[in-house]
Order: sequence, then structure tokens, then C-alpha cells
Amino acid sequence: MVDHPAAVNGVVCSVPTAIAVTSSDLVLPPHDRQTPPAAVQPLESLESSLTGMHALIEQHGYVIALYPASTPGDVTRRLHAVRSVLESDRIALLALDLPPLGLALLAQQLRQLSVCDFSPGVLASSARLLAHYIYAGALLGSVAKLDRIPVSLKSHAKSWVPGAQFAVLANPRPQLVRVGQEELTGPEFGTRMLVAAGQLPAEWLTGTLAPAWRVQGVTTVPLPAESTRWWGTGKVAEFAAGLYDVSVLYQLVSSVRREECHWCGLELIGDRCGFCAAPLPPPQELPRATVRAASSVRALPRGAS
Repeated sequence: MVDHPAAVNGVVCSVPTAIAVTSSDLVLPPHDRQTPPAAVQPLESLESSLTGMHALIEQHGYVIALYPASTPGDVTRRLHAVRSVLESDRIALLALDLPPLGLALLAQQLRQLSVCDFSPGVLASSARLLAHYIYAGALLGSVAKLDRIPVSLKSHAKSWVPGAQFAVLANPRPQLVRVGQEELTGPEFGTRMLVAAGQLPAEWLTGTLAPAWRVQGVTTVPLPAESTRWWGTGKVAEFAAGLYDVSVLYQLVSSVRREECHWCGLELIGDRCGFCAAPLPPPQELPRATVRAASSVRALPRGAS
């Protein structure tokens, strides 16, 4: 068993940054006792959402709220209203183009990393990095109403054939195949897989896809309520495979160069701040006079001074 990297370094965040998701069915069971729980935001009313978010800020200092890019407008409006009313720059609202189970996995990874020695800004901006390493998709009985990824007319026609099933990968690269005829492209690194069955059984995912991808474990979880709407059908069994070892996650995030946000001053990785959404400015160009001077020096003949 690998010790927690922050514990190895002697730096464990006593009050970790809070990770929030939009519904309780996006909160996965923790891997271990060190993984803190996730909060749910927004709540049923604006008043309760304000009270709950204020309490999270008071207790944790910073809050990172994740939500699918497909989230209904009333939910996202309430999240932004909460941040506006509280006038807080300690709330990161991150919309991610991941299926529901993939988002739940990402939230779990951020919960694992929240007790490490990462600043809130690095933790928030790492969400986009970690999302690239999540393989999220589903087994579908129909693609007739699937509008999240490109679907050919031929696939649409085949979806009306009785018993037809499709394997779909939404992230990191969209792919759609007919089960039994083609294979989904899997990760080239060690993962564990989450499986959530809806009206379709998950035997193909656990018995065929997981061995083909050489996953290092499969966990069955309830299907998120949003999944049926996201995939366009109740005939679905959803899956998400990703990194699970906190030491590997820690190494991945810590290997990226850190910058300082020119707007809010928080640390970040990548090209955008997770809290204020300000992009990282492009590298400053040298003044033209400096460039001309350098060019003239290079133009001097050998031995000249």
C-alpha cells in the first residue's frame, strides 16, 4: 500500500478545499478514510444554497463546484447567483463536458487530491488536466436521440434493428462502434472502471470491455439520474475508467509548471485560472530595439567586438 504523498512529505491539509457536485448521485464512495466527502451545490432553494455555500467557505476556505456542461439552465443560474450574492472569489464554478459518471469520477479524484499540499488554484485548474485521462462512455440500446457525439446516418438506421447495441466513448475522444463488430480504443495506462447499469445489463462492460482494457478493478455504482437525459435513452449502462492511485494523480498534477494568475493572484496550471477563469497571458515579446540589437551582434564577423 502506497502512503499518501502529502503524508510522505509531512504536509497534509487539515481543512481541505471543498469539492461540490450538483447532485448526491454524483458522490462516489471514498477510496479510503483519507478521502473527504463531497458537498452538493446548489440546494433546492437559493436561500438554502446561500447558507450551505457560506458554511462551506467558512469551514474550508475555498469551494470547487463541478457540473456537467449539459446541466439545465436553472441549476447553473443558481450556482452563479450564489457566487454573485456572496461576492466571493473563493468559489470556482467548473463546467465540464463529461458524461455524469465521468464527472463523478473526476470529483472523486479531486477529493483525493484535496488533502495533498496543492493550493486551491492548482487543484481547481487541475480538473481540466485530469479530465483528459478519464475514459467515459456507455453501452446503448439506441443512438437515435444521442446528440453529444457525432452519429452517422448508418448508425442511426442500425439502432432501429431489434437487439442492436452500441458502445460509445464520449471522452477523451468520441468514438461509436457496433458491439461485436468493432472495439473501443482504451487507455494505455492502468485504470479502474466504474460501471452503472440502467435498463441495460452491464455484463458486456464487465465481461468484455474491462478485460480488453486490462483494467485493474471494476466497481459497480448506481446510475446517476442525469445519465438517461445525457445519453438520450434509458437503455444504457454507463462506464468511466480512470486513474485511481492518489500517488499517481499527485505526480501527474505536480509535474505541470505552475503559474500565477495575473487577475486574482492564485496559482494555476494549464492556460486558465479555475477560480476567475482568466486565461494565462501569452509570453511577452522582447522589445523591437532589443531584437535589433541582438540581430546586429549575431551579424558581427568572427573576431569582431
